[in-house]
Amino acid sequence: MNILLVYAHPEPKSLNGALKDFAVQRLKDAGHTVQVSDLYAMNWKAALDPSDSTDRHADARFNPSLESKHAFERGTQSPDIAREQDKLRWADAVILQFPLWWFSMPAILKGWVERVYAYGFAYGVGEHSDRHWGDRYGEGSMAGKRAMLVVTTGGWESHYSPRGINGPINDILFPIQHGMLYYPGFEVLPPFVVHRTGRMDEARFSSTCEALGQRLDDLWNTAPIPFRRQNTGDYTIPELTLRDEIAPGRYGYAAHVE
Repeated sequence: MNILLVYAHPEPKSLNGALKDFAVQRLKDAGHTVQVSDLYAMNWKAALDPSDSTDRHADARFNPSLESKHAFERGTQSPDIAREQDKLRWADAVILQFPLWWFSMPAILKGWVERVYAYGFAYGVGEHSDRHWGDRYGEGSMAGKRAMLVVTTGGWESHYSPRGINGPINDILFPIQHGMLYYPGFEVLPPFVVHRTGRMDEARFSSTCEALGQRLDDLWNTAPIPFRRQNTGDYTIPELTLRDEIAPGRYGYAAHVE
């Protein structure tokens, strides 16, 4: 299988760097073909701006969505964007690996999503009508592909528990897993989360690699998170809210999982 690992950490000698190297070797040893987008090493430009389109008029008003759409359709996207889109087309599975910084992904990875997910490529596709509100949330250009997060945190696992001070990890990762991965159609696997990274000794690193290796071995056997599909009746259209009889009394992350 073809696997794209999008990696966001500025220090190659970090724990993240070691886990990335382990993951790549484990996947290759299993016979997979792996590409790595090491965003810091690539000097990836995080900001979505007018330079992302190569044929625009300098004095034109900048409309991010429409210019993304036109550049994608006309083949006038910045070359770095087009290369990453080609990697996504090629991949059977995508792994996003990053440290949890201020309750989200590093800005450079958010910028990768904003620039690579062009209008017409990852969103704005499919029929929009009173019965089908675009190909998204379980449908779309990434349908049939799998995705997984590999995330490190400095906090304890209990800090991210259902009653932990930081909030449940599934709620924190919801905008990424549901919004950035499930939205364009990926089957999203449960995340691999490493807590308390400042307390990583050799023995714990070994056990962490063993656990990560098992998750990578099971990449095509693990059941995805059962997010509800948008266009199969659970949501009213065009309001896109859950029907009253679906998950009554449940809200947030829990309401959108079957």
